[in-house]
Amino acid sequence: MTRKMMMATVAAAWLSATTFGAASQELLLGYLPASGGPFATFSRTNFVAAEMAVDEINAAGGINGKKLRIVSFDTAGKPDQAVVGVRKLADDDKVMAIIGPFSSSEARVVFPAAERAGIVSMSMASSAPNLAEPYSYGFRNTTDEGYLFARVLRALKEKNYPMATGAIAYATDDVISKTMGEKVLPALMKNAGVDVKGSVTFQTQAFDMAPQASQLAAQKTDLIGIGSGPEPAARLAKELRRQGHKGRLVAGSTIADPELPKLMGEAGNGTVIPTAYYADLNDRTRKFEAEFLRRAKAAGIDRSAAAQFDAATYDIVLMYAEAMKRAGVTGEPAKIAAERTAIRDELAKMKNFPALEGPISFGKNGDAIKDVYIIEMQDGKWNLLATFKSEQS
Repeated sequence: MTRKMMMATVAAAWLSATTFGAASQELLLGYLPASGGPFATFSRTNFVAAEMAVDEINAAGGINGKKLRIVSFDTAGKPDQAVVGVRKLADDDKVMAIIGPFSSSEARVVFPAAERAGIVSMSMASSAPNLAEPYSYGFRNTTDEGYLFARVLRALKEKNYPMATGAIAYATDDVISKTMGEKVLPALMKNAGVDVKGSVTFQTQAFDMAPQASQLAAQKTDLIGIGSGPEPAARLAKELRRQGHKGRLVAGSTIADPELPKLMGEAGNGTVIPTAYYADLNDRTRKFEAEFLRRAKAAGIDRSAAAQFDAATYDIVLMYAEAMKRAGVTGEPAKIAAERTAIRDELAKMKNFPALEGPISFGKNGDAIKDVYIIEMQDGKWNLLATFKSEQS
């Protein structure tokens, strides 16, 4: 071997050792944001919340003496890309666990992919029934939409709001919206004694909601159950009011956007939905809200409040950190498979974790068990209507 070759070999070995040394001082979490699709804005704000949690954890000494860092893979809102992201984060980046994905359509394919890879993934928003249940590495820091909407109806009944008749409007091109419109809303409304007169459908990107609103307005129902994301719900609400419908809009957490009062304006007055996060609940939530808005503004994101999905993302990072501490995670390559499984096991037995949203445990189906806040829109803001404490097991 020539002197030049020997020096190159030594330099390469030094660089490899230095790189490994730097990496060994960090523990990595993967993140599956979506720059495209109906929930792209939430991916940006969710990342702000995740970084808040990481900074707080690192400022407090990290995890078992090591700093935490997030590595991202953009799914563009496409399920097939989300599967690629799982493989990239697990195999190439060697992350310990994965934050996300956001939507139920992505979670439906990510959970089996993560199961095969032996790595935990936890959604901050997916709420279509039973998606995580078949998978031991699949978790959701969300609650089944049926559980949530049942509490909306309980709150309406307790407040003696009119609810004798109802109708349903839903988007057919989104997994959770379609599930809400065809299964969750009609079944629970009927169980609550609501006479469901019928339903109308639309596409998420539909701009003209006049035909659907006309059909709904003609029925003059007390309630209209909405299965969609926030933007189409706002367009439908405005058209309903323009056509004179005075019934109350009700929905699951799919439209739980703090910006919805701004989007709906006066047309949204009386709208009632569930959420797992209420910003004005206590000093901790108010502190989170202030710091979140400061960071969002610095990142060029125009938000007036944090969403429940932001709070859920923040709590996912906190729960991952706690699970890693309890499991004594080192991040060493030879131990990574066993440590990923240990994280899963610690999450599964976590009870009443003191999260931002309130105490969180996980049920046998992988979904979070936590408090539910029922909120009502009035005069451009959300007001707390009722609180249902979590049914911890």
